[in-house]
This record gives sequence, structure tokens and C-alpha cells, in this order.
Amino acid sequence: MSNAVFEFLSRHSSLILTTHDPADADGLGAEKIFSLIASTMGKQVRIINSGSVPENFRFLDEDSIESWGNVRDTVKRDSALVILDTTDEYNIGELRELITGVAEVFVIDHHEPNQFCTFKGYIDNTASSTCELMLELALEAGIKLTPKCAEAAYAGLVYDTGFFAYSKTTARTFKSALALAEAGVSPYAVYRELNEKSSTGALLLQKKVLSTLEIHNQGRVAVQILRKGDLEASGARFEDAENFINIPLRSREIEVSILVKENREGQTRCSLRSKGNVNVSQIAQALRGGGHVSAAGFKSSLGPDETLSMILEKVTQALDEL
Repeated sequence: MSNAVFEFLSRHSSLILTTHDPADADGLGAEKIFSLIASTMGKQVRIINSGSVPENFRFLDEDSIESWGNVRDTVKRDSALVILDTTDEYNIGELRELITGVAEVFVIDHHEPNQFCTFKGYIDNTASSTCELMLELALEAGIKLTPKCAEAAYAGLVYDTGFFAYSKTTARTFKSALALAEAGVSPYAVYRELNEKSSTGALLLQKKVLSTLEIHNQGRVAVQILRKGDLEASGARFEDAENFINIPLRSREIEVSILVKENREGQTRCSLRSKGNVNVSQIAQALRGGGHVSAAGFKSSLGPDETLSMILEKVTQALDEL
């Protein structure tokens, strides 16, 4: 399968790399590594995302990632577009308008296959992260990662594996981690950046969201809601709520955790986590989202309460079918 990537690279001299919006550590790390691979092979590369790099991931960026709104008029339309860490064109934000004008679209991802994806690419859903795939490609091509690329790769690896706790963590993952440690990455430095740099506002937001916790389905499902007013009251960022969904899973009885989130603009997103019995990726894909068997999400055109009612019904159905 990796041959498809190098064959794609042989067809193009100019590339634009992007990832889902908002970006996370795995998407950003994958962009950094693939940019190094392509530029080392003599390609012209630009990393352009729909939005700016989220504050909690800015330690990964050395001002090399551009924002679509700032550079729209400077983009070469004869370039090829590489979409990393998602196969869903509706998940890359405003940059989606570029799809119809580029020479080719190529996707590289590790999530469950998306039935709506029509693009060719390199998809391996047995990998723990897209950064894992990127590191393997770099090693295959004989390309040595720079210290910043190695740090970004490690950040993506631990972010998508929950620091090696999630179900897709395998010997393959630890092999990648070993290679990155040998490249000089400090695991503790990355841990601090990802887990010990949040604001007091984030703590206040966690307090507020956790107060909405409800248990459904005979104790098997936990739900929480984040409303835009909570962001304003706490002074926290939307991204600060990223890990709140994992808290209910600490209970042995909880099988599925649901977090409905409303951002400052009033847009609704829903995150889903399970302990493996319920395939939340299938549920999310049916709602034009995606993810993994045990971790997925989708955007909703409904309000938070309507979204919660709708997703509770689908999760209940999935549990009843077990």
C-alpha cells in the first residue's frame, strides 16, 4: 500500500497538505512529517489548513502552517492536494473549495473506512495514528526526521493512543515510539505540553460540563453537554473540552460516553467513546462523521439538546442489538 504514496509523489512536483478542521496533534504531526518527506524528494510543499493551529498544539509549529483565509489567492491550482488524518472532504473546512481545482486529491488516513470517500489514497485502519504511518514512510524512504518533526510525530502518536492506552496500540506503535525516542524526543516534554499547560478556565469549564453528567440505558451510557455560555463564563477555549468525554469511562459500568459540544459560534459537534462493544464509528459515519470503533464524532446541524436526543436513540439501538 505504501507504494501508492511514492507513486503519487512521482506524479507531482507541487503539493498542498491539509488536515481536518480543527487540527489535532496527529493531523499536524502527519503534515510536518509528510512535508519533510516530499521536500526531501525535491517537491514544492505548502501546509495549508482551514483554520489556525489550536493554541494547545502551537508548540508543534514553527510558523510553517498557513491558514486558508490568508493565502487563498496565492495557491497554485495545478498542485496536488494531500488530505491527512481524514477521508471526509466535509471535515477539512473552507479549504474544501480547493478540491475541484487541483491536479489530484490523495488521502492518507488510519480511521475506519468512510463509505462516502471517493478519493484514492493510502488508508490503513490497523495503524494507531497517521503519524505512525508517516514515520514508517519516512523510514522506508531513508529520510531522517528533524528534531521538530520527531517531536511532532511523537505528539501525534501519544495523542491518538491516549499515551499508549487505546485499543489500537500495538507492538508496531511501540516500535515507532522507540524510533522517536532514539531520535531524541523527550516523552516528558511532550506530555507536559499536551497535559500540563491548560488554563484555570479549563478547570472551571470541566467543573461546569461535569455537572451536566447524566446516566442512561440502565447505567451503561453517560452523557455530558457543553454549551457556548459555558465557554464564555469560564473563559476557556473550545479545545479545552477535548478530553472531558473520557472521564465517565473510568466507571466499570459505563460502556459508551457521549459529549455534545456547542462552540462560541453556536455550531454543534458530538464526540463518542466506547469500550469496544459498541462500534461508534458506524454510528458517526451514518451521520457524516467518522473515527474509530471506540472513538468517533460528527458535526450536527441541530442544537445541543436535539443532537443529544438523536444520538441517545442511536446508541440505545446499538446497545439493544448486542
